This record gives sequence, structure tokens and C-alpha cells, in this order.
Amino acid sequence: IKRCRNYYEILGVERDASEEELKKAYRKLALKFHPDKNRAPGATDAFKAIGNAFAVLSNPEKRLRYDEFGSDQEHVSTGQARHYNYYTEFEADITPEEIFNVFFGGHFPTGNIHMFSNVARDAHYYPRRHRNERAWTQEQEEEENRPQNSYSAFIQLMPVFIIIIVSVITQLTATNPPYSLFYKSSIGHVISRETENLQVPYYVDKNFEKNYQGAELQELEKTVEKDYIDYIQTSCWKEKQQKSDLSNLAKLYRDERLKQKAESLKLEHCEKLSSLIGMHKGG
Repeated sequence: IKRCRNYYEILGVERDASEEELKKAYRKLALKFHPDKNRAPGATDAFKAIGNAFAVLSNPEKRLRYDEFGSDQEHVSTGQARHYNYYTEFEADITPEEIFNVFFGGHFPTGNIHMFSNVARDAHYYPRRHRNERAWTQEQEEEENRPQNSYSAFIQLMPVFIIIIVSVITQLTATNPPYSLFYKSSIGHVISRETENLQVPYYVDKNFEKNYQGAELQELEKTVEKDYIDYIQTSCWKEKQQKSDLSNLAKLYRDERLKQKAESLKLEHCEKLSSLIGMHKGG
């Protein structure tokens, strides 16, 4: 990896490589050089270089700039072989670990994403611009950065003032919900109750019993139970997803420790959901 001269060589792909070819190359190399898997000296640096190469080449805009100006970043070190400086002009804003987690977490983003853009360094992507062009750009930037008069500034800030005012009015007129599934002292939901049907716990304020009795209380508790079941279902799905992700990583790494962790992971919310379903059928 250190001997590679550019990002294409790091990933082992041609310069006209497609998005799928980049993903395939990254997947293979990232698994091979991940610090948790590869303990060889320099593996961490190699893993960073792989992630950075993929981050740049997988973004169409950065790849275009890299193809045009990337060769300018190559340099020769005294007494050493010619190599590429991976961490100067074309460094991604996302860490190699974040790229790895996104890639193998089952949620890889598609389309022309901008998570790798680095606006602060755009000026460095154009080292070959003509002097007149640079002078014109500098004048344009100075013109844009000149202080504006008070009226112009007020007009520009008007939408912000409107948003703030609307937000304040909304907060003043908004009413708190009559219950919470969790303890919330900030809105006064500190008194614990249970629904009559499924014994679902929920919290209310001190005036709750005055406002909800009889049929109104029954209807409200039906809503509480529905919200609680939705919450348990979502939590159960997250637990299963976490267990599945650990199992997949264990298979990819052939890691017995990860496998045991996945097998020992308890699905507490799924058990609660089964219990609720049983109570519902029993009722």
C-alpha cells in the first residue's frame, strides 16, 4: 500500500473503474487490513489509506478533481522510494472507521453523496489557475465579503427572526401530552400508572385523574397500549438487527469472540413483545 503512487493503485482498480468495482475492491481490502483483524506493522496506516482512497474515488466531484490535479501531489523523498502523500489535498472528511461501519452496517448510502466533500480545501484543488484568474477570484471574494449596510443585513436576517418568533409562539401555545411511556419530570409526568388491560406502565401528572375517568380513561389507555406495543416492536427489531450484524461480522472475520457475543445477546424487548401478545390472546 505504501509503495502505491495513487488512489487507483491502492484499491487495485483501473482509472475507469465503475462504482461497483470500487465497492468490491474496498470491501476486500478493508476486511483484510482492518486493525481488529490485521496486527501487522503499518496495517492501521494502510487501512486509513484504503478508506481515504475509496472516499475520494467514490465521490464523482472529488474523483474528477483528483483525476485532474491528483498527480501534482506526488513527491520524492530523499533516500526513499517515490510514494503518494495520502493525507494532504485529497483527504476525506469521514474517518476510515466510519466508512467501514457504514459500508458493512447494511446502510451504505447511494447516489451523489456529499459526506466526503471538503469545502475548506477547495482552493487547493486548482494550483494551475492563471494569475489573472486568481486575481479576479480574489477581487470577487473581497467584493462578496465587504460589510453590508444595516438595512441590507436586517433584510437578510428577517427570515431568521420570523422563525424564532413562530417557534416561541408555538412553544407557548403547545399543550403537553396527557401521558408519557417514560418518567419525564420536565413536563410533570412523574406519577406511575398501569393500563387495566395489558398492565402497561405509563406516567402522568398530578391532575390526570381529574381529567380522565370512565370511558375517556379507557380510550386513553388503549392509545397508551398501542404506543407501547409500537415502541416494543421497534426496539425488538433493533435488537434483532444488532444480533444479525454481529453474526455477519463474526462470519466475515471468522471471529469466535464476536460469534459468542452475538449468540449471548438477549432480545429483551422481543421477549416483552411475545409476553404482550400472549396476554392479548389470553384476554
